[in-house]
Amino acid sequence: MHPNTLSTGCPWDGSPRTALARRPLRVAATSPSRLLRAGQSGRCRHCGNRIDLYPRADGQPIALHPAELVTAHVPAACHWHLSSGIAHPHSDGSAWCRIPHAVLCPQRTPVCRISPPLTSVRRQLAVRTRRLIDTGVFTTPTAAPTSAEPDGPGRPVVRMLLGHYLADGPVEAIRCVAQTSHRHRCSRPVLAPDSPPGSWRLLPIGPQRGQLALPEQTTAVYDLSQLPHAEQRRWRMQRCPAHATTHGAADLALAGWQVVDPLLHAQHLRTGLPYPPAHGSGER
Repeated sequence: MHPNTLSTGCPWDGSPRTALARRPLRVAATSPSRLLRAGQSGRCRHCGNRIDLYPRADGQPIALHPAELVTAHVPAACHWHLSSGIAHPHSDGSAWCRIPHAVLCPQRTPVCRISPPLTSVRRQLAVRTRRLIDTGVFTTPTAAPTSAEPDGPGRPVVRMLLGHYLADGPVEAIRCVAQTSHRHRCSRPVLAPDSPPGSWRLLPIGPQRGQLALPEQTTAVYDLSQLPHAEQRRWRMQRCPAHATTHGAADLALAGWQVVDPLLHAQHLRTGLPYPPAHGSGER
């Protein structure tokens, strides 16, 4: 005797199968950050543990520990709270706060004196790192090679919108951060073949406000300042031409730009133009 099976795709009791409608994530037009909350999570490149990325008030990203901690257990200098998707470096008066991942990362030296509860969390992250390494999910980073860079610097300095920014990768590898219709990050590069390119030039990089005067030096800069303002904004938003005018598409990652500081970023400054030049480049 064989049981009767339904071939209509219904459950065993014959009730209709209803598929729940998928609700797309949307970003409010008044939100100071267009980054989707679902796209904020990442992995620490030092320990492999999960981190949450948020933009600070100055536009720079910060990696926070995913869970909230008791404010009394966290040093005052490490208190962070979120407001409208922006991370602020102080407490909001509640009993809970967020903490930078750098304080708890087991592969880094603690930046401040931590309490026993934080030491316990740090120990748990160390055990998780060891488990990720043993299962092959995570590998410890190796030192970057010191060979020459014939195709251009690994993290070039880019001039746009009257400022100098340090990229998170080669010019050709800078990837669009927008979300596609399939809810994945766009795979197109920002340097599109049909868009006007910049040019490599030797330009002086001055000190930041409040720093002592530095000796006059020139640095290889990928100059976009001669492009139209809309093109420079597209680069600053880190979007491909297809998503440059798509205001409804949210971001699935933070733009990788950092304001250049000649003292902090001295290792990335190059005194010679790359050879051969990048796509469409050439000193003007």
